[in-house]
Amino acid sequence: MTTGGPGDPRPSKNQRRDAARTKAAQIRVEQKKRDRRNRVFLQGGIALAAIAVVTAIVLIIVNSVQPAGPGPRNMASDGLLVGEGLTAVTTPALQPDAEPVPSTPDATGTIADIRVYVDYLCPFCGTFETTNAEQISQWVDSGAATVEIHPISILTSKSAGTQYSLRAANAAACVADSAPDDFLSFNSALFAAQPVEGTAGLSDDEIKEIVKSSGVSENLTAINECIDETTFKSWVLASTDRALSGPIPNSSSLEAITGTPTVLVNGKQYVGALDDPKEFAAFVLQAASEAYSTATPTPTPTPAG
Repeated sequence: MTTGGPGDPRPSKNQRRDAARTKAAQIRVEQKKRDRRNRVFLQGGIALAAIAVVTAIVLIIVNSVQPAGPGPRNMASDGLLVGEGLTAVTTPALQPDAEPVPSTPDATGTIADIRVYVDYLCPFCGTFETTNAEQISQWVDSGAATVEIHPISILTSKSAGTQYSLRAANAAACVADSAPDDFLSFNSALFAAQPVEGTAGLSDDEIKEIVKSSGVSENLTAINECIDETTFKSWVLASTDRALSGPIPNSSSLEAITGTPTVLVNGKQYVGALDDPKEFAAFVLQAASEAYSTATPTPTPTPAG
């Protein structure tokens, strides 16, 4: 930039003051322009950030909440019923918001009606299963009893955030839906591999391995997809809520489930030792005898003469 030569007069004090004022005014104008631009950018950024937050929340909600879908086939009573020959009783799927259809106990009193509400993370359920599964299977196979398994998920928050209880109950529903005659085998195998409460539990891939190793051979692809997609999550939540709120079908002694395992024989709750198969067998025999006596009235004697 060219400046004045030696002969140029030096600006007076007033001129320098006026020039400084003019420069300051220009700076203030530029500053105001910058401030306006910054406010616009800031407001725009806040709006974009708010949109991003809202979008993220919506995506989380959409991904975590599944619309209610039909329940699994063969569990219209909220449980899977197995009878003579270890054959499952087939039923259509329970539709969304439909009321369960309770299974009908034997009216003659000659077949013990055993119902078990289980949570696959519950250690007491594991104890009852490992202690009594074999003798229950023998009774059912011979036709002396039926057993109905109700998977529920009351310990969903007890697996380090993995929702193992819910995922395991869903897997049981997947097997009941696609391979009902193999349900009892899978049920026992899942308890045999039961994780400790408070740990992350089994992964979906590990559950799928149990499906295969327990002897399930049909519809494996459909079952694996059902496990991966947690297809029956809504049904598990709904059936758990029904069990906890009651009423419990075919039971005169229990209004709602308060813990697991809950074991009913001909409507009466078993409250004995979970690790004593003889005590449970005695309870089943007593309940069956009472049911038979009720179903078979004593004949009225014929008057003599």
